[in-house]
Amino acid sequence: MTDSATASSSPASSPSASGLPTVDVAVIGGSGLYSLFAPGTATSHIVDTPYGPTSSEVTIGELGGRRVAFLTRHGKGHSTPPHRIDFRANVWALASLGAKAVLSSSAVGGVSPEYPPGTMVVTDQFIDRTWGRPDTFYDVEGSVQHLVAADPFDPVLRAAAVTALEAQGEPFAPTGTCVIIQGPRFSTRAESLWFRAAGAHTINMTMYPEVPLTLELGMGAVNISFVTDSDAGVSPEEAAAAGAADEDAVSHQLVMERLAAAQPRIVAAIESIIAALPDDYEPRELIPASAVAEVLARPVSGAVQGGRGASS
Repeated sequence: MTDSATASSSPASSPSASGLPTVDVAVIGGSGLYSLFAPGTATSHIVDTPYGPTSSEVTIGELGGRRVAFLTRHGKGHSTPPHRIDFRANVWALASLGAKAVLSSSAVGGVSPEYPPGTMVVTDQFIDRTWGRPDTFYDVEGSVQHLVAADPFDPVLRAAAVTALEAQGEPFAPTGTCVIIQGPRFSTRAESLWFRAAGAHTINMTMYPEVPLTLELGMGAVNISFVTDSDAGVSPEEAAAAGAADEDAVSHQLVMERLAAAQPRIVAAIESIIAALPDDYEPRELIPASAVAEVLARPVSGAVQGGRGASS
């Protein structure tokens, strides 16, 4: 089913296999990013999947001159903790709408002093420290695929993001390695120092398995992270030597306050990146197209519903 509340003359407005409009790009909003479009300019849809419901309804609208699908990773109002997110449902839903690229936003802590709070990061590597999360679509007998993941974030999309942020004048780091922890607890000080020693620059709870699942369904991934805090912070000895309290040590309240203040910057960055994406972009084929098609043809648990106006 389609909805005409958001008009488009681009070819992307043709229906997808689900009956909803085909999109150019998908955006997954991290903590603090629960809406993307101007009020009254997008439509909201429930997209059923073989893996159950998505974290939130999918809204479809125009941003950066392209038709975009948006969902919020933690659900409206941050209702789903990181280890309970159904990443497969989210990614499958976006792939079913025809997205070629997934731009994700993330709230991260900075475990390196070179990545202070307030910095945006175009992530290029990650270190997975999660456990027990369903992290592949190819776990059915006879459907084994091995994802090549040396460079998980698409180089073409990353280059576009760097160009867009430079043009915007946004303070950012063009590279960064993120360590993904299980959550929902934050790190101990010893863990934070260990992650820094291992080469990590930032820390997050949700980038895995979201990114590899995106690649498994034939889409390119690019991530823009916003550093909200200094993770476990400096040691008490370092704080005493500096003559100041460690005001940047992570807490949920601090993260949400800083994300709320930075939301206009984050939305502006997302829009500029989408506008900078190449018109002829084609994702890398890291999994055979025939295997991807088989996953997208799996039966869903119910009908796709749409047609409701949304303010997000």
